[in-house]
Amino acid sequence: MTNKIYEGPKAALDGLLFDGMTIMSGGFGLSGNPESLIPEIRDSGIKDITVISNNAGADGFGLWMLLQTRQIKKMIAS
Repeated sequence: MTNKIYEGPKAALDGLLFDGMTIMSGGFGLSGNPESLIPEIRDSGIKDITVISNNAGADGFGLWMLLQTRQIKKMIAS
């Protein structure tokens, strides 16, 4: 069985990120979003991401970070 406990967010995303990928992000409003993973996705430099989420974050928080760096090509939100 694969161990799904990682040292941190960078280790959890290792080998998973690539340009043009689709990411479905959990949370409702700013509660429950993957706040430790989003900065790692930003710092990876991947681009042309499609994101499916309840919302697009808020100034300086959540998926807003990826919108600010223009890594999101398409945003699908309610």
